Amino acid sequence: MASVTLKGNEIHTIGTLPDNGSKAPEFELTKNDLSTVKLSDYEGSRVVLNIFPSVDTGTCAQSVRQFNQEAAELDNTIVLCISKDLPFAQARFCGAEGIANVEMLSDFKDGNFGKGYSVAFSDGPLAPLLSRAVVVVDEKGNVIYTEQVAETTEEPNYKAALEALMN
Repeated sequence: MASVTLKGNEIHTIGTLPDNGSKAPEFELTKNDLSTVKLSDYEGSRVVLNIFPSVDTGTCAQSVRQFNQEAAELDNTIVLCISKDLPFAQARFCGAEGIANVEMLSDFKDGNFGKGYSVAFSDGPLAPLLSRAVVVVDEKGNVIYTEQVAETTEEPNYKAALEALMN
């Protein structure tokens, strides 16, 4: 289990992120049109998983905006923004914000993404939402970078995640 904080108060996830060099766990998530997508659907592309509790919070919304801006400059890279928000809320946010360079995906149906990547909160006021984390996967489906953000109200290290793509 990972220990993180929410406004300085300790909370926990159900486990720890996948190790660098390991095969990224397969997942099925729901797109805004309610279709299903799997990690294997992106094979051959580099994938950034921007994971967060809810797009309805300022820090989460900013992470989507920032990765949307950065994604426009990346070759052969897809940014997936993942939360348990309903697909309708994700679509509404993207429409209002003009978000077009990232894909919003929801773990609302069964929570298996949160379990597979060990990012679901196990306690605290946000349980069982997803913790703030970033996982970068290479073209072959291997994890090349992870960050479990220590303080939930803070943004991830965008620069470090994007630099992992350059190696």
